[in-house]
Amino acid sequence: MIKELIVVEGKDDIAAVKRVVNAQIIKTSGLGIEEETYEIIKNAVKRTGVIIFTDPDYAGEKIRRMINERVPGCKHAYLTKEEGTKKGNVGIENASAEAIARALEDVKTVVEGKIIHTVESVGKLGLLNGKNSRLLRQKAGEALGIGYVNGKQLVQRLNAYGIEEEALFAAVNKIKEKV
Repeated sequence: MIKELIVVEGKDDIAAVKRVVNAQIIKTSGLGIEEETYEIIKNAVKRTGVIIFTDPDYAGEKIRRMINERVPGCKHAYLTKEEGTKKGNVGIENASAEAIARALEDVKTVVEGKIIHTVESVGKLGLLNGKNSRLLRQKAGEALGIGYVNGKQLVQRLNAYGIEEEALFAAVNKIKEKV
């Protein structure tokens, strides 16, 4: 059983997650998050904790940011786009039980005030521009369990989750060996 409240986007996501874990789950019903939903999330952060588990697409990332801005202190779980895609449709409801379980086991917690990475340091690894930078970011995000983001957001997410330089270097070097 997972003690935290899990926040997903819709009823199909709830069904997919419930097939894998025993947990309390709430849906946002997409981008139009109601005030009552924010209040439930705020109360849950204090009582049990909250895991935001949105789809690996633009809308899912926007919902994640909206909640994070209004309710600090949430944890985050991520699926890769490949794990959440079936017949061109992207969503948690399309992921395998194994992928959902992995994402919920590899939850990330925001670490306040810890600056490890800069645009310059991440740029030196080839993650911000140049040949294959987008693919490298995608694969690094998957390897580190933080999802795919653009270069600026990558630096922010690496710092937010306190991912050490060694972990980033190891992930990037492993990826470069395969690419």
